[in-house]
This record gives sequence, C-alpha cells and structure tokens, in this order.
Amino acid sequence: MNADSDGFSRLILTCADSSIRIHPYSFYMAVGIDFEQKAIAEGFRFVAGVDEVGRGCLAGAVVAAAVVLDLSKPIPVGLNDSKKISAKNRVRLDAEIRANAICYAVGQIEADEIDRINILQATKKAMISAIGQLVPAADFLLIDALQLKELATPQKAIIHGDAISASIAAASIIAKTYRDNLMAELDVIYPEYGFAKHVGYGTKAHFEAIRKHGACLLHRKSFRGVL
Repeated sequence: MNADSDGFSRLILTCADSSIRIHPYSFYMAVGIDFEQKAIAEGFRFVAGVDEVGRGCLAGAVVAAAVVLDLSKPIPVGLNDSKKISAKNRVRLDAEIRANAICYAVGQIEADEIDRINILQATKKAMISAIGQLVPAADFLLIDALQLKELATPQKAIIHGDAISASIAAASIIAKTYRDNLMAELDVIYPEYGFAKHVGYGTKAHFEAIRKHGACLLHRKSFRGVL
C-alpha cells in the first residue's frame, strides 16, 4: 500500500493485462457512475454492467446478469454489492432496477454443464448469454473481475466492480435475487438439502445433508466435498 499526498492509500495491482483495474479509491468511495460516464464521454451509448452469482456454490446454476442503467435517473438508494445488502433491500432494489433500467437480462448455466466445461468457463458463458439478450445491445461492458475475450464488444474488467460501479452493482442485485428465488423453488423439489436457506453454498448443514442423502441432480459433482 502506498500513501498519496492527499492522505488516501492506493491499492496497486500489478497485472499483465492493463485493462483490469482496481479503482484507486475503491475502499473509500460509494457506488457511483464514474466508469459509465467515462465510457459515454468516449462515444458509447449503452453501457452494461455484468456480474455473476453462485460461482462458489456446491449446487445449482451459476447465474449472470447484465444491466444497462438509465443514467438520466437517480441511482437507486442503497445500491451496492449484493453481498453487502440484506435480502429485504435486495428485493426492493431488484424491483427498482427492473422498472427503471434501459434493459437487463439474465443467463444461467446448470450444474451438469459446469461439471463438463468447468466453473470459470460456465461463468463466462452465463455472462455472454445475458449480454446477448440485451435489447438494445450493449456497446460497452463493465465486468466484475473477468474479461470476455470471446466478445468483440469493448469492455473493462474491474476488480471489486460490484462495490464501485452502479451498473455492475445493479447486475449483482438482479443475479442474486434471481438465483435466490430459483433455489427457493428448487427447495420444494429437494427439501432434504435446505437449498432455500444456504442457496447451494457449502455450509455445515449442506455438507451434512449431502453425507446423509448423497448428491442430487443439482449438485456439481466436480466440486470438492460433493462426492
């Protein structure tokens, strides 16, 4: 950590790929639209934030969302990384984002495909699916941490982007709320695993359920502790 003359500490990321950035004030600033405004100033019109949820789960799909916010409207109050927001506020924000965004879309890749192509490739595929459904199509992408070299669309990968960029934060909210609802529905089919509570993550209760009942169709068999 290096201290600047203004008293803030900047986190410096050394990375071979210069398009991946940690915003210098990412630990001090609230979610904002700096990255979005910069892209618009460069001539882009539809800037989409992209994020995923469920990458580390033992069961269920990995879900990604892409959101193009209407920057003429105020940022929803309390918008932030979905992991930092209560379930009640996520539901409120989800409804507000859906009502006011220019467009949004969700992509998901199921457990069997995750096992077949690996979680990183599945995450990228879910993101590409969400981006491909946007109408109007995005002409610039702000992506949480990952680069999608499979797409020709101009893009920027931002470490901890869901805590910095309003568009990425909005995508994290849409993806998280969608996936939580999905796992609650699947809990009705597989009540013995407690999916509605842990949404597929590797909690103590989840591991105990796997030991007792074995893995079901929703489980990622390639993940440690499932088989």
